[in-house]
Amino acid sequence: MENKNYERIFNMSFAGVHPHYIAKAEKKGRTQEEVHAIIFWLTGYDERSLLKILENKTDFRTFFAEAPQINPKVSLIKGVICGYRVEEIEDELMRNIRYLDKLIDELAKGKKMEKILRTE
Repeated sequence: MENKNYERIFNMSFAGVHPHYIAKAEKKGRTQEEVHAIIFWLTGYDERSLLKILENKTDFRTFFAEAPQINPKVSLIKGVICGYRVEEIEDELMRNIRYLDKLIDELAKGKKMEKILRTE
């Protein structure tokens, strides 16, 4: 992915993308609660802080910069997302965004939450 496209993505409102994560999951019989569990696992946010992010229309740059803690198990997330191997994306912010995309994809593909959250 070219860096010139990164800024556009980094400046996107998380609140603008959040409904798409939910819709993707629900279309495959999964729930908003599962999407939120993935977000919480990845970032360390909780329900209250996530609601504030959505209300404030926080951009992705700030969303990840202010995340309480990126889960140390993110290095276990592997595979292709948007045509790129997620573990090979050099830009840390873009890699974190794609980690989230990858986890939502895994949810939509029917993976068990234990596998998605790398607890198995």
